[in-house]
Amino acid sequence: MPGGISHHAKDILFKSLSALYQNQALDVYGLHGLPRIKALLPTEFPSVRADERRADTVFLLEDDSILLLEYESNERFLDNHLKYLDYACRLLHTYYQQDKRIRPIRIVVIYTSDVTSAREQLDAGDVLLSSKAVLLGEFNGDAIFHAIEEKVHNGEPLTPEETMKLILVPLMHTRFDRQTMIEKTIELAKTIDDEPKQLHIIAGVLTATDKFIDRSYAEKVKEWIKMNKVFRLLVEELEQEREEMLKKVMQEKEQAVKQAEKQKAIEIAKNFLDVLPIHEVAKRTGLTVAEIADLAKEMEK
Repeated sequence: MPGGISHHAKDILFKSLSALYQNQALDVYGLHGLPRIKALLPTEFPSVRADERRADTVFLLEDDSILLLEYESNERFLDNHLKYLDYACRLLHTYYQQDKRIRPIRIVVIYTSDVTSAREQLDAGDVLLSSKAVLLGEFNGDAIFHAIEEKVHNGEPLTPEETMKLILVPLMHTRFDRQTMIEKTIELAKTIDDEPKQLHIIAGVLTATDKFIDRSYAEKVKEWIKMNKVFRLLVEELEQEREEMLKKVMQEKEQAVKQAEKQKAIEIAKNFLDVLPIHEVAKRTGLTVAEIADLAKEMEK
């Protein structure tokens, strides 16, 4: 999103999006037969190079494969696929370092209504990169928005599929320009009685339209999000998680220090055992008499 949002706010939106997408099928994108979404993954790929690349959306699927979901509004297929190849290499490296195994990667490109056709392969000899194209220009955004708008105004709950479709409406074929449709979608989301659903949809729209949204309007949306009760609850939850993580790290660090100090005391005790009685070694090292006695028995073996 132009101008960006703070890392803290991104963490909250990431948490909200995770709740939205978890256990969802990808049929809404026209991607039938793919495993359901297991988790939303971080999208930043640091590397040995000085730059840092960020994908649009990355999912872990139920079969433990990784889905790289990109949004494009141009026909620079070669440039874009070289970018996806870079992302794929970084993903492979990142998760190999963690799991010591190669995770299958799937690439899906969501094209806005500006694109009417798409290539799905980059053939570079022994290197072949394939992707799946979804052309949102083939979706009737006006009809989808109108149907969902009626349900919202009638107080009817949206299905997961309708929720995901609403997020994508600004990128579909409509009679309005994209910025107008972004605003209409977000304003409609604000009228939904279900506050978590409000935040899910707005977070989804901000993510899907990250490359296209107007900066000044984005700033207004950010301010509204900060006033959202669910957002504040997620902030508190995230802060609690961070405090618990920090506490755990400090405990592990303290334990490691104590272990290192004890190991040092043991090494000193080994040097003293040949010249001093056990109780004197215990007094000088801080170890118990029983620990020194056990150490002496080990050294006699």
